[in-house]
Amino acid sequence: MLSNQTNDGGKRTSLHGHWSSRMAFILAVTGSAVGLGNIWKFPYIAGQNGGGAFVLVYLLCVVLIGMPVMMSEILIGRRGRRNPVATMQLLGKEEGSTGAWKWVGVIGVLAGILILSYYSVVAGWVLTYVVKSVTGTFTGQSAEVVSAVFNQFTGSWKSVVAAHTIFMALTVFVVARGVERGLEQAVRFMVPALLLLMLALLGYAISTGHFMEGVAFMFTPDWGKLGWNSVLAALGQAFFTLSIGMGAVMAYGAYLPEETSITGASAAVVVADTSIAILAGLVIFPLVFANNLSPAEGPGLVFHTLPLAFGQMSGGVLFSTVFFVLLSFAAWTSALGLVEPAVAWLVEHFHKTRAQAAVIIGTLIWFIGLGSALSFNVLGDVRFLNGTIFDNVDYVTSNVMLPVGGLLIVVFAGWIMCRNSTAEELGSAGTLYRIWRVLARYLAPIGILMVLGKAVGLF
Repeated sequence: MLSNQTNDGGKRTSLHGHWSSRMAFILAVTGSAVGLGNIWKFPYIAGQNGGGAFVLVYLLCVVLIGMPVMMSEILIGRRGRRNPVATMQLLGKEEGSTGAWKWVGVIGVLAGILILSYYSVVAGWVLTYVVKSVTGTFTGQSAEVVSAVFNQFTGSWKSVVAAHTIFMALTVFVVARGVERGLEQAVRFMVPALLLLMLALLGYAISTGHFMEGVAFMFTPDWGKLGWNSVLAALGQAFFTLSIGMGAVMAYGAYLPEETSITGASAAVVVADTSIAILAGLVIFPLVFANNLSPAEGPGLVFHTLPLAFGQMSGGVLFSTVFFVLLSFAAWTSALGLVEPAVAWLVEHFHKTRAQAAVIIGTLIWFIGLGSALSFNVLGDVRFLNGTIFDNVDYVTSNVMLPVGGLLIVVFAGWIMCRNSTAEELGSAGTLYRIWRVLARYLAPIGILMVLGKAVGLF
């Protein structure tokens, strides 16, 4: 185990180094938060749950629940300066409670490993679609052909496993290089590139002549569609889209310089993450409507509906390629955040080098991911509880592990840590601090319990 390292000022330091600037941290956490779900899930859910009415509820959930949890996770990470397991154990004892809080860190590390095991499989599909786009596979094809291309690919276990392997290798390569040389250099390039690609596609979407139709679909308030389930969907989306509760934000927070405002950085991440989700809808739906396709495809929107749309449009090869490269960047930056807590734990607990830890954890995730990769072919008939192996890993992590982890994190920050500790990290004992404390102690836990209750069928 690591000793309680401090610098000359008595503050703890991270063994892994620090982000070189506030912007580097914001880009890293934004990259971790922005993933495949932002690109297709948010626009789809918004359109089906009241459009503008849903977006308003979603924004309220992000500000009142998501942001307090994110701030809690960052402040815990920066105060402990360790991997999530060691940080929770150290602070639990330091705050007069118990080292058993380490199990909150364990939940986060395991959640990251399990999520990336199936996320990598889907990201591998995206990488494959970059190649298919470049080679013009979808040009002028019918819906049946586009669907057959997807089914043929996922039905081949060799193809799916190969793509899964390539994506995990790319992730391990970046993480092995360290905080500044690996994570920071990657996000400094990929997050701005993702935004530029999104803006390029937005320009094309505006030119389709169906842009306002897409805007209306997403933002026209339809209060009749906004029921209790819609509110819970907004709450769940707000919680999960920020990548909180899985240790990634806590691990990144451990590398945050002391002088950086946690409140300001959290607000910047929330604005960036939400803006990209909204931009995705403004890109996707005009393309869907321009080609008389259904916007209600859900996950199929990415691998069925959009390739069909790109295949029918002028310049479709170029814009299809840009879109799937964008998705690849979004998936890659998210993967870095998912694997970092486990790598940091292995480095600190077993004194491995980052390269060794990255390879060990990456190999473990790759191996676990084989179950999800084979769920679409040779193990497709193996079904239990919620469906295939892929379905079950997705359900357990998203609906149980993440909300439980997030709940315990915000309870720890709001109720276990003393006022002096949290005020010192948040840099203020004024109005903003008091608002955070009320939200972290009361509103955020209640909101998360509602998500958990919905997941287990209590209402």
